[in-house]
Parts: sequence; C-alpha cells; structure tokens
Amino acid sequence: MNLPLLDILIVIAFICSTVCVGFWVSARASKDINSYFLGGNKLKWYMLGLSNASGMFDISGTMWLVYLLFVYGLSSVYIPWLWPTFNQIFLMVFLATWLRRSGVMTGAEWIIFRFGDDRGARLSNIIVVAFALVGVIGFLAYGFIGIGKFASVFFPWKLSDDPHMNDVYYGLGMTAITTFYIIKGGMFSVVFTEVFQFIVTTIASIGVGIIAMNSVSPEMLAAVVPAGWDSLAINWHVNVDWAGRFDAANQKIAADGYSLFGIFFMLMLFKGVLLSLAGPAPNYDMQRVLSTQSPRDAAKMSGFVTVVLMFPRYMLIAGLTVLALAFFMTDLKAMGPNVDFEQILPFVLKNYIPSGLLGLLIAGLLAAFMSNFAATVNAAPAYVVNDIYKRYINPNAHPKRYVYLSYVVSLIFIVTGVALGFYIPSVNTVLQWIVSGLYGGYTASNVLKWYWWRFNAYGYFYGMAVGIVLALALAIPEANIAVAHGLNLFGLQLEKVDFIYAFPWLFVVCLITCVVASLVTAPTDMAILKKFYLKVRPWGFWKPVHDACLQDHPALQKNTNFLRDMVNVVVGIVWQTSLVAAPIFLVIHYYTEFALCMGVAALGTLFLWKNWYQHLQDYPADVPNELLVGTNDAHLIKKS
Repeated sequence: MNLPLLDILIVIAFICSTVCVGFWVSARASKDINSYFLGGNKLKWYMLGLSNASGMFDISGTMWLVYLLFVYGLSSVYIPWLWPTFNQIFLMVFLATWLRRSGVMTGAEWIIFRFGDDRGARLSNIIVVAFALVGVIGFLAYGFIGIGKFASVFFPWKLSDDPHMNDVYYGLGMTAITTFYIIKGGMFSVVFTEVFQFIVTTIASIGVGIIAMNSVSPEMLAAVVPAGWDSLAINWHVNVDWAGRFDAANQKIAADGYSLFGIFFMLMLFKGVLLSLAGPAPNYDMQRVLSTQSPRDAAKMSGFVTVVLMFPRYMLIAGLTVLALAFFMTDLKAMGPNVDFEQILPFVLKNYIPSGLLGLLIAGLLAAFMSNFAATVNAAPAYVVNDIYKRYINPNAHPKRYVYLSYVVSLIFIVTGVALGFYIPSVNTVLQWIVSGLYGGYTASNVLKWYWWRFNAYGYFYGMAVGIVLALALAIPEANIAVAHGLNLFGLQLEKVDFIYAFPWLFVVCLITCVVASLVTAPTDMAILKKFYLKVRPWGFWKPVHDACLQDHPALQKNTNFLRDMVNVVVGIVWQTSLVAAPIFLVIHYYTEFALCMGVAALGTLFLWKNWYQHLQDYPADVPNELLVGTNDAHLIKKS
C-alpha cells in the first residue's frame, strides 16, 4: 500500500517530534541512577498515569483485543482479565500505596526491604531479577511481532517472499527508531514522550469510533454477527456460534480453548484475583508506582489509568471491529481455514479510514508501540544495573557510570527480544505464555510476601525458581507434550497443556513449595519484619510482628481496612468493566445499554470517592518519623 502524501507527512512529523522530545528531556534523566529509573521522584501522578495508560495502549494488545471482540462479541470484555486488567483496581485501592511506602527503586530492592540481606534474601533478589528479565524479553518479543505485522501492511516494499520474515524486517526498522530515545532518556524520556503519544492516540481512536458509527448501521451489523454476539451474559458455553456464517471463527474459538466459557471464566477470575493480590510484576507498571512523589499519589495514579485509558481505547477497538464485520468479512473468508485474525486491524485501516485521519491513527498506533516498548525496555537496566552491578560488582561507581551502563543493557535486551521475535509467528502465542505460564509461576510467592509474616526469603526463592522453570518448560513444545502425557496418568486426555488451564497446577505446586521451604528454614529476622510492618502496614497474618512492634510503640494501630478494601475492589472491577463496555455499546448504536453502563460508572465513581479516595493517606498516623528520614518521603515527616 502506498500511503497518501498527507498521511506520510503526518507519520514522519510524529516520529521526528517523538524522538526530539525524548532527547530534549534526556539531560534531566542522565544526572544519576534515581533520575534515570524513577525520574528523581519528581514526576506528577497524573503525568505518570497518562504515561502508564499510553504504555498499556500497545499495538500488539490492540490487535489481540480487536480479534477478541470480532470473534467473541461483547463477552470478550472479560477475556482481558487474563492479564488481569483489573489489577489496576487492586493497585488503586491499597497495593500501590503499600508498594510506594517501601521507597525502593526496583522489585529486587523491595525483596531486601522485606526479607533483609542474608543468604536467602540474596537468592530471592537474584530470582526476582531473573524473572523480571525473562519477562522483559517476552514483552519485547510480543511488541516486536505486533509492530512488524502492522507496519508490513502500510509500507510498500516487499522485503521477503516469506510473510513472517517480511513482518520481522519491518519490526526491525520500527524497533531501531524507538531505541534511540528510550536508551538516552530513561524514565523522563519515557514519561514525557508517552504523554504526547497518548494525546495523539486518543484523538485518533475517537475519530475511528465516530467513522464506524456513521458507516455501519445496527441493521448492517445484525446481518453479519451471530445471535448472542451483543450480549454481556456469562454462559457455560461461548454464547456465539459462527456456523454457516464464518466457520473459521468457530475453529479459532475451539483452538483458543475458550469453548467452555464458564470454566474458562472461573479460572480467569481465580487467576486474576490471585495475581492482582500479588501486586505488580517487576516491570514498567511497578516502575511507575515507585516513581510517584508519595504513596497517595501512587494510588491516585493507578486509578487515573482506568479513567483515561478504557473509553478511548475501546472506541478504537469497537470502531475497527465494526468496520471489519461490515466490510472485511468477504476478504477474511477468502483466506480459508488459515485466517490470521491479528491482521484485521491493519487491513481495516488500509481500506476504510480516510486520508488524514489514517496518518494520525498510524502515528497514534506507532505511538502505542513506542510507549509499550519504551516502558518495557526501561525496566531491564533498572534490575541489571541497580540490583546486580551496583549491589554485587561496583557499589561505589560514579553515578554517570550507572547511567552509561544502562544504555548498554537496554540495547542488549532489545536485541535479545527482537531475536526471539524472529521465531514466534503469533502475538497470541507469546501473550498466553506471559499472562498464564510465566505469571502462573510468579503468583504464589508474591501473594504470600504481603500477607503472611512467616513467609521467608527461602520460601520466596524456591517458589519462584520452581515457577520459572515450569513456565519455561511449558513454552518448549517437547516439554509441554511430556507434561501433558504425565497428567494423562490421572485420567486426563491431553495432547498439550494450555497455559490458562495450567495456571492452577502451577499455582498449587509453587504454593506448596513456598510453604514447605519457609517452615523448614528459620523465620526472617524480627527487626527486618518490624521495619517492614511499621512502614508498609499491610493487613493479613501479621499478629506476631504487630505484638512485637507494640513493645516499642504502644499506640500502634493495625490495619483493619480489609473489608473496606475488598468492597472497593469489587465496586472498582464493576466500575472498570462498565467503562470498557460503554464505548462498545456506543459504537454499535445500543444507546440504552450505553446509558446504563455510564450510569453504573457514575455510581461507582461516587462510591469510590467516598469509600476510597477520602480515606487515602501517605502513611499511617503512627508511623515513626525515623523511618522516613533520609528517604524520598522525608518531606512527609510529621512535625511534633
């Protein structure tokens, strides 16, 4: 496809401006390691919220969500709980505040804060770094695959006769451009460029939604979709049947393993709640929380992400899906049984979006790729430089050395992630492994670390190590088949182990490992536990530590907010889901349902304002001032 001159100029102007903004702010990022990774804790919460929203507005994820809405209809609003998308609600309500109170720079540094600095804690530190870096490589490959598929549709040059390699070569070009400003600017560059990119993406997304509303009538849509496509109901089986309309869609549903939607939904909810209770994984999401100016700001930032992200993103997803259903179905059917649903997004843009808006939308989606890629890359050097090089190799190096080494580490991880992308044909393949396989091995250790005082560093290390090994094994076809054959001894009939259905097994194995390893080794030093408890003040099973703290602080109050927090979580999930469904109903002209969703969102906002926002605090009123001296939160010390 040859883009019109106007669209080419818009895309070139956007790319140039993004790179320029990144380099413009890079001077602030290069002062020291804290400035590079956390922006010196000087970035406003709403800027970080926009940045986080932009980082989640990634092109690979958008391709995946368009495919889900196309095939599964309105019930697809629940499938992103695989991430889970509602982890932002848990962060907003309590976990972002707890995490930010630690005052650390990375997830591995948090391990030292929680478990101390003995041999077990050092092993745990190393295993967190390993998990984070495996995750970074996986997410880089995921983004690389998506941008290659997207770019190859719009650029006119055929670089290879192999379609997959053609996607790969275009992915290399876009990755190279993005790499320039990421490496140079660190967190400052990432945040400032992502705010700019989010504005562009939002304008384009709303424009696509309006075009779809004006181009596709309810009658046109009803003529092509099966019964149940427009329903939010959760049924035992998938409530859409494409038989006779588009048989390839039914084959895709069967291949995904979502046909028994009731079982899938329960597994997804089980997994989502546990993973959300574990807190953010050591990636860009955690870095945003740790970059805020205060614990209250961390909570506000996490809530703000839902407010600004959901509506424009789903205007785009719904608009592209509706246009594809109305005008692209014949082309999809012509592909036969090997339909690539991930190509819906670029093909709809190519054929049905007018010049001008097309250029803006391509720029916006390139922005989405750059945002997600930049945020992911920025997480890698934080762990290698801060948690390996600075801690174990050269703790007294000049601040500039750490920054320069971060440039090198970022480049190494970009090359590694891109190399992996050469061998993965599908966005969905790597996505399923990350959210269910890799995170399945992560969950048990990271739930227990917040809520059980007796859980120690050895339990954390062995639980994480077993989880990572099992997740990597499931990603290798031969090992996956061997595991399936082993499970068949229990009466199952499996040819392979699907990642989502493997999650409960992974979680149970890792949970047993965590508990046993903790109980057969000595508990964490009480002085370490007391410092953690006094500063973070989690609810959960902390009575022995609370009683020990009372000896030095007789007025100490324990956290009794569990019930209120859980009510806020439930309301928050409904609130978030209504903001997802509302723009879809708007685009398909279901105005009554749209009004109901917006009404639910309004009531949820009012409830959360009273029951969450008005109770926010940086630290408990009785936190000892000495715990804040010399930290980034010294300005919050109470004056006596």
